[in-house]
Amino acid sequence: MAVQLNHTVVQATDPVESAQFLSEVFGLPKPRTFAHFHAVDTANGVSLDFNQSRTEVKPAHYAFLVSETEFDEIFGRVKARGLIYWADPDRKVPGQINAHDGGRGVYFPDPSGHLLEIITKPYGG
Repeated sequence: MAVQLNHTVVQATDPVESAQFLSEVFGLPKPRTFAHFHAVDTANGVSLDFNQSRTEVKPAHYAFLVSETEFDEIFGRVKARGLIYWADPDRKVPGQINAHDGGRGVYFPDPSGHLLEIITKPYGG
């Protein structure tokens, strides 16, 4: 069997809110409950399992490869929610998207402060 990423645990201030946010903004299936986790499944079989953080959440970065059509849909929902977004991970270029590697990319926060990224082309490709 080839090694594959199956799931990752995402610490959240409110796991229900964060899972619902990801599901809605990305147009993914509704979160499912597994033990005390609120899991959101992606198309490639990897789930993000949101967990109640017992300490202050340390923001992490999660990048998602999406099609051009999905980018338009997700980015439209980001803007419709009035979320701030950036062209860069350092958050120095607000209100813009990037065109790295001939694709499009943008960064925006989730409810717990994690930095989510959508890209249409893998980096370095």
